[in-house]
Amino acid sequence: MASILQSRLAARKRRPAALFIAVAISMAAAPAFAEEKPATPVRAELSAEASQLPRIAPDASTFQLANGMNVVVIPDHRSPIVTHMVWYKIGAADDPAGKSGIAHFLEHLMFKGTKNHPAGEFSARVSDVGGVENAFTTADATAYYQTVAKEQLGMVMGFEADRMEGLQLTDAVVLPERDVILEERRMRTDNDPGAQLSEAMDAALYQNHRYGIPVIGWAHEMAGLTREDAISQYQRYYTPNNALLVVAGDVTADEVRKLAEDTYGKLPRRSEPGERHRPKEPEPLAERSLVLRDQRVSQPSWNQIYLAPSYNSGKPGEAEALDILADVIGSGPTSRLYRALVVEQGIAGGAGSYYSGDGLDYGRLGFYATPRGDVTLDKLSGAVEAVLNDVREHGITAEELALAKKRTRASTIYSQDSQASLARIFGTAMISGQSLSDVQDWARRIDAVTLSDVSQVAAKYLDKRRSVTGSLLPAPAESRS
Repeated sequence: MASILQSRLAARKRRPAALFIAVAISMAAAPAFAEEKPATPVRAELSAEASQLPRIAPDASTFQLANGMNVVVIPDHRSPIVTHMVWYKIGAADDPAGKSGIAHFLEHLMFKGTKNHPAGEFSARVSDVGGVENAFTTADATAYYQTVAKEQLGMVMGFEADRMEGLQLTDAVVLPERDVILEERRMRTDNDPGAQLSEAMDAALYQNHRYGIPVIGWAHEMAGLTREDAISQYQRYYTPNNALLVVAGDVTADEVRKLAEDTYGKLPRRSEPGERHRPKEPEPLAERSLVLRDQRVSQPSWNQIYLAPSYNSGKPGEAEALDILADVIGSGPTSRLYRALVVEQGIAGGAGSYYSGDGLDYGRLGFYATPRGDVTLDKLSGAVEAVLNDVREHGITAEELALAKKRTRASTIYSQDSQASLARIFGTAMISGQSLSDVQDWARRIDAVTLSDVSQVAAKYLDKRRSVTGSLLPAPAESRS
């Protein structure tokens, strides 16, 4: 869960260090979030201090409409605005074989208009009332959101419910937008050596699972996506019983229930998507290394990722311990990596780590560093490995554990400063399987992590056979233009 919190706080695009809870919801025919999945039990050794920790959005509540749509309400009465988010349990890892990028493509096409409202009308109305809107696709979900004045909530609900049922697509609409997503890939990935290395590392880390396929898709498969592909995706997955509505802001649960029943509640269940059946990873047997050389690279960099469980797939307490582990090793200037490589040895300009635990099926533990001057990546890699070896063999100290928990408490408090952040935190967690209480009590579970817990996950998951190392280097001088 840390990955969600810290990404909001630091506004980093990818792979933030970790500090929050992450998630997974099964694709049941009639899914329920808190109702069907009990909250993660708080461990017996929870300290008296931990039991006094503030809960995240303690007044939040959840209910389900008759058509199976789940709703979360997060009251925040500090200003008369609301953030409205609709999440669908369909992400890039669910793209059919040979159709990578279709989930993200459909996200674009959802803005193209319905039989009741032409393309652009929804966006224009949101803009006219001073609101903002956008959408995003991840490996596990697709979400659409608006932030508007409180009195406009019914308006955006009506528009969003309309496009859940009435999207109209023709080749004249679909084919030009396909060119748009191809250009987006060229700009964000093909034109960025760092993004290309990250994509290659993902493909190497996930040898069997579809997390190894980029969310935006492979270019040669994106080029073949059709109107029929988009309609098939839409008809199967964009149904209220496969969606989660999160409303955060100056509202009450009763107000949201009435508006939701008057809009989304009138939509029929169009399909039964069923459970997600994704291939599992084999037990890793060999560490992997990748080197990308590109003439556009001026600053070399080093990255390493380890296959790890997520909050959904790990054993009780593992994800929380991994969050603490990543914090101690590489979160900020007092972390082990930064002190060793930047301050003491002076061989790196920066160094850090993160735990990303918000995946439905897997997470990752990552480390990164950039060399200073003419320091080689081999020397940098050796220095990082020395830090990791020390943690593997001796664990962390009681003082490091206490400070990591203190930082976590602060992050929990800061996360509630923005209603949009709260909506995204709860949505990410609950669309992937956590209950409402799991999100609210995350800091208390973090506070229950022990030194032994951290040592166990370090020994188990900092296994080089679970790793992929990536080096980004300038192209040799003779190959440059």
